[in-house]
Amino acid sequence: QVQLVESGGGLVQPGGSLRLSCAASGSIFSFAAMGWYRQAPGKQRELVARITNGGSTTYADSVKGRFTISRDTGKNTVYLEMNSLKPEDTAVYYCYAGSRVSSALPSDYWGRGTQVTVSS
Repeated sequence: QVQLVESGGGLVQPGGSLRLSCAASGSIFSFAAMGWYRQAPGKQRELVARITNGGSTTYADSVKGRFTISRDTGKNTVYLEMNSLKPEDTAVYYCYAGSRVSSALPSDYWGRGTQVTVSS
C-alpha cells in the first residue's frame, strides 16, 4: 500500500509563497504521474499541476507562471512551489500518484490533504 504524506501548508498573506511537499512511501517512478489537486469550500476538486514519469508538466491556467511542480526522485518526493499567492488559491491541496498521465482517478493514491489559506 502506497502512502503519500503532504506537508507545507499554512496561512500566508496575499503575494506570499509556500512550498508543499508530498513524500511517497515507494519509488515515484512506479507511477505514470504525480501531482496536486485542490478543493475549495463548495467547489469541485480541480487539477493544480502534475508531472509525468517522463518529466512533462501540466498546470491549471489559473496558476501558470506562479506555481512550479518538481520532483526529487532520490527522496521520492514531489514539490509544489507556490508564489504570488492569491486569496482564491485558498483550498485543501491533495497530492496524488496516478496510474495514467492524464487526469487522476478516484482509484489512484491520494494524500490526506494540506490546508492552504491566503488571507491578510
